[in-house]
Amino acid sequence: MPSFEFVFLVILGCGLVTWLNRVIPFVLLKRFELPLAMVEFLSFVPVVIMAALWFTGLFHQHLGHLPTLNELNCLASIPTVLAAIISKNLLVIVVVGIISLAVLRLVI
Repeated sequence: MPSFEFVFLVILGCGLVTWLNRVIPFVLLKRFELPLAMVEFLSFVPVVIMAALWFTGLFHQHLGHLPTLNELNCLASIPTVLAAIISKNLLVIVVVGIISLAVLRLVI
């Protein structure tokens, strides 16, 4: 099999597997109803993901040393956290975060 065909089939296979991993849960959840405890537990997943992304952006990791605070990201997170508290809308949070970091980078 020529190299192009092999790579093309691998890309198609990876795309199919990725698509199936995202579609199968939706198809299954359409037919079944999750228990209330599970729905409540899953409602915290977006908050946990955003918090993990936020905390990793707040620090610089230096090899062999303790992490140091990234002052620019820390300053940009102040209006972002305020937008999160006020709006509780993920799109607003992301846009405010991007704009506040861009303004700070432009100014500093």
